[in-house]
Amino acid sequence: MVIEWLKVQVIPELREKYIQKDEEIWTSTLAKYPGYLGKQVWIDSQANDKVVLVIHWADREAWKSVPAAELEATERRFAQAVGQGTYKIIEAGEYQVRKFPQGQS
Repeated sequence: MVIEWLKVQVIPELREKYIQKDEEIWTSTLAKYPGYLGKQVWIDSQANDKVVLVIHWADREAWKSVPAAELEATERRFAQAVGQGTYKIIEAGEYQVRKFPQGQS
């Protein structure tokens, strides 16, 4: 499994709208693609201007197979719904999930 990790800075008053529109627009788009396994949204109770998105993919190939044109169109719809310039990605990362057999050290 591969994790797409995004930390977003958002205008505090729009954080809930950002989360709702992310689910409505981004999640529904990504869910159509094979290999998309789900998403978690993390909010920091000490920083109401930050949202962390943790997107789970079966593998890197599945993640990167989403067409650029689809990503661009989705971002345009999202920016229109939330408000252009009201958020920005401030950190991004890619992680692999490693699982080990239980009971072994």
